[in-house]
Amino acid sequence: DRELVWEAVRQYGLALCFAADPLKADRELVLEAVRENGMALEDAADPLKADRELVLEAVRQDVMALEDAADPLKADRELV
Repeated sequence: DRELVWEAVRQYGLALCFAADPLKADRELVLEAVRENGMALEDAADPLKADRELVLEAVRQDVMALEDAADPLKADRELV
């Protein structure tokens, strides 16, 4: 249930790993998770790993999140 997962990732972003795949593709939900813990990007659906704004939020929270970004974003100088 989206509301339950929303509350979980607000408190602990890495709880995203327990979410169903459709929720891992929910941009708003994943954005909330990476704002709490940038490393939650690891569990996001692949298309979201190419979302520049979302990756930027993750990297702001934890620079190591860049490892899980899509390859083209890894070369983006603004993200590094």
